[in-house]
Amino acid sequence: MIKGTAASDGIGIGKILLLEETVLEFTPHAVDDPASEIKRFHSAVNTLVEETTRDAAALRETAGEKEALIMEGHISLLNDPALKGETENLIKAGQCAEEAYSSMCDMFIGIFSSMDDEMMRQRAADVRDIKAGLLRILLGVKQTKVSDAPKGTVLLTKELTPSVTAGIKKGNIVGIITETGGKTSHSAILARALEIPAVLSVPNATSVLKNDQAVIVDGSAGVVIPDPSFDELNEYTEKREKFLRDKAELEKFRGLKTKGADGAEYELVCNIGKPSDAEKVIEFDGEGVGLFRTEFLFMDRSSVPTEEEQFAAYQKAALILKGKPLIIRTLDIGGDKEIPYMGLEKEENPFMGFRAIRYCLKNRELFRTQLRAILRASAFGDIRIMFPLITCVEELREGKAIIEELKKELTLLGITFNKEIPVGIMVETAAAATIADVLAKESAFFSIGTNDLTGYTMSCDRGNSNVAYLYSALQPAVLRMIERTIRCGVEAGIPVGMCGEAAANPKLIPLLISFGLTEFSVSAPSVLRVRKYIAKWSKAEADRVAKKAMSLTTEQEVSSYLATEI
Repeated sequence: MIKGTAASDGIGIGKILLLEETVLEFTPHAVDDPASEIKRFHSAVNTLVEETTRDAAALRETAGEKEALIMEGHISLLNDPALKGETENLIKAGQCAEEAYSSMCDMFIGIFSSMDDEMMRQRAADVRDIKAGLLRILLGVKQTKVSDAPKGTVLLTKELTPSVTAGIKKGNIVGIITETGGKTSHSAILARALEIPAVLSVPNATSVLKNDQAVIVDGSAGVVIPDPSFDELNEYTEKREKFLRDKAELEKFRGLKTKGADGAEYELVCNIGKPSDAEKVIEFDGEGVGLFRTEFLFMDRSSVPTEEEQFAAYQKAALILKGKPLIIRTLDIGGDKEIPYMGLEKEENPFMGFRAIRYCLKNRELFRTQLRAILRASAFGDIRIMFPLITCVEELREGKAIIEELKKELTLLGITFNKEIPVGIMVETAAAATIADVLAKESAFFSIGTNDLTGYTMSCDRGNSNVAYLYSALQPAVLRMIERTIRCGVEAGIPVGMCGEAAANPKLIPLLISFGLTEFSVSAPSVLRVRKYIAKWSKAEADRVAKKAMSLTTEQEVSSYLATEI
């Protein structure tokens, strides 16, 4: 048995197809005709853009719009003016296209890989993918075709790239094993979208496991079993059948209201990053959007999106949702996210630095443009505004004051908007949780961001393996922050939601119900499962579990106890 990272639920039983890394070696050489070499470079880029466009279309069919956007992000990288322009300059200086493009890609890979932000580190994998693709075309190397894989295939590779994933025939691939990638990597996102069991970050997987070897992939437990015994095959066949039965059972919750065992109703909404993601919310029976991460609108482009572009994006999401709530988080960006055109300074400790609401309040025109676009879009749906990383009441007041100024301007211009648009905050810092009673008096709602709240409360970076043992929302300190925040919201009479990963954790759900949480915001594919979890609990039963859990003193004690109750 080999352990890895559980990335996509389910059990896969089949034979391994090892996707060996294509040899893309070349000998750097000087070029005598730079103009001709630049033309060869452009031709390769155009060919790869055409291939990637086809891959995006294939992913849109098999996985969905969000996953296709990953490939479209590759197209943006291929057309990036800085990357193309500097490559051309190196060719003009005498380098061949292979050497010039490789060196530029390697520079970007180094920059992205060194960043603290997981999303930006993922960009390094994207650049590696397009680098390999372009070298393959320049060198005339034949591409591996995953589409030819037979039924019952378990893909084994060092890194599952979006370009490889695009060729997957869903019915033929029963499992995925990689040496790299985490739960938030594109590999994981794509595997989950295709509903293929996946175990990632398996040490030396391509060396330990062999082509055509029988294997079991347990994507729920993060376990790979090579050469399974007869008993293991029987055991995991039963587990797979149970998983499929449980999945079918979830369909019974489609179209139902989200209720506890005692009939208490809750809002079950979704987190999205692009307007088109709202279609997934409807597809998976979400009741609205609890978090629209607007920073994605600012990425993979060369300039700040205009007011009209932002208005169109927010309007599109609102129209898709047809009156369901849409909470739009204002720009959450800072020194940890590299957006070249915004001129962000490199900071030694970006998560404690100039980001989110702090950045927006110092860049008023950019902030006003976004808020004006949101206000205009509010005429087309139930839109609400949410400020990220609030740490003191002054930040909330300043943000609300700007909104009031914009309301007056729009009124004078005769532009329609929701004059009573709710303005709330994310509670994702220990500071905000500590003064939640103060903030609740001036907020229309709270949404708890458990990812950052856990990191800030426990003073640990979830990407640092040396302190990863501290990063858990079940830590007593984090639970107390969550409980206090919800209690302050309830006492002030405002709704309190949660948009961090913990909102979908079955161990936490009884505690959240007991504390008084009213809204759960999760990934769209998690909706039915979370609705089922909530349906199990009455307030009285949740109170019993919460009382015991909150009396425990370690994360392990809390986790072990809650595991016996779910």
